[in-house]
Amino acid sequence: MHRAEDTGTGAGGHALTPEITEADERLFAAITSTRLDEAARQRILTPAVVQPTQEAVLAVHWHPEFVPMELIRSRIEASYPAMRTSLIIPTQHNELLEYGPYTGVEADCYSRGFNQKVQILLHFRTERLRDAGVLKSMLAHTLSYRSTQLFDYLRAVTGEDDAILAAAARETGTEEDLTGLARILCAKLSALVDRHGGGLPQDAFKNKLVRNFVDGFRPELGDRLVNRAQVLLKAVKQLVKVQFPLTYFYRTTEFIEEARALGGGVVIPHPEQFWPILLAEYDVDGYEVWNPQSQRYTEFLINVLHEKNRRRGAGERRMLVFMGDDTHMGEKTLAPGNGNSSKTRREIGLQPAWDDLSIGKKLIVADMDRVRVIEEYTARLDG
Repeated sequence: MHRAEDTGTGAGGHALTPEITEADERLFAAITSTRLDEAARQRILTPAVVQPTQEAVLAVHWHPEFVPMELIRSRIEASYPAMRTSLIIPTQHNELLEYGPYTGVEADCYSRGFNQKVQILLHFRTERLRDAGVLKSMLAHTLSYRSTQLFDYLRAVTGEDDAILAAAARETGTEEDLTGLARILCAKLSALVDRHGGGLPQDAFKNKLVRNFVDGFRPELGDRLVNRAQVLLKAVKQLVKVQFPLTYFYRTTEFIEEARALGGGVVIPHPEQFWPILLAEYDVDGYEVWNPQSQRYTEFLINVLHEKNRRRGAGERRMLVFMGDDTHMGEKTLAPGNGNSSKTRREIGLQPAWDDLSIGKKLIVADMDRVRVIEEYTARLDG
């Protein structure tokens, strides 16, 4: 394999070297900046999808990222001009953020019973978090894992031990020339992080920094070459995630217990990605049965929750059916053609499965719909 100091050959035979150029500096500044220019503000304020007749909006799984909440509020109002009933709570990764009277977070944690990292959504009445020092400390510790993982990711591509990169190259059928190019791009990014990282917020150190930096070379290298590099780098990222030590995380039960002590609600997102969580019998309010990444088992999961509710004892709260849009608002700030196209299409509160005829039959049997879930879950959070 090429080492990071070698030269990579790009589109049209263009040579790329690991030395940092002024263009590299400008690109790094652009992808780490949280300042929105007027074009980006307008992209936020102009929703790609408008639902003119939807009156109920349930959105308890979405990520504001660095976008100001007042712009997000304007976008939501423009997206749902007929909105009358709503429950809208942001769920930033491992960081509490509020919207209206509610605060939420998506916490990474560890389920020891089946030895896997999972995520849970926690939702609160904001005023109940005045004495949430323990929860905030747990989340601060967990938040730091994302920056740690970025550094592991970059080392996996640029380091002397290339076992992960070699495995990813075999998995994706990547030629040696392209692995050399990936090394050079990540070496550039690593050097820029070392040079400027002290002046950046911790939230800037995300895995998607690699994707955005490599995308910045499309004018120079061409779409075909960059797309192939992104496939390889995504495979590296997945292998790095698999190897991240699970003992770093707090246990799922610890987060749930802390949330319950604060009067919070708990929802399991992405259950089809870690299906044993359905068997864990955690103290939760419900499960997400659909989101843009998890659609295969929607009807099955509704049936599972219905059966759980049929067997519940007297006085037990029923499990609620949730759907999540998993929108990442930072993607909305990017110029057309940039970013992750699958994430760009997501919109806060846009969950078409609620209106699917086949799924709708299952929801009727389970006695669930958007309005009922909003009312029941709001009552729990307010109670």
